[in-house]
Amino acid sequence: MARNDIREVRTRGSKRKESALTRVMKNVFDFVRFAEFEIFFILLFLIAFFFFKNLTSRPEYNQILVKKPEGDDFLPF
Repeated sequence: MARNDIREVRTRGSKRKESALTRVMKNVFDFVRFAEFEIFFILLFLIAFFFFKNLTSRPEYNQILVKKPEGDDFLPF
């Protein structure tokens, strides 16, 4: 079944073409439905990135990540 580029809407027995805005919005929603997993993955990655960027920009937390513990033990904790 082939898709037509111009979709028609039936209203009260007469045919009417959908507006360009309606077709654009339907295409956007179709794309979001199709790529839902990828969009959520990218959003999760961005949220985690900004969370850790904010966490490491604070001096008190940055010292925990950068500072090496004293002593010769390989795993002091």
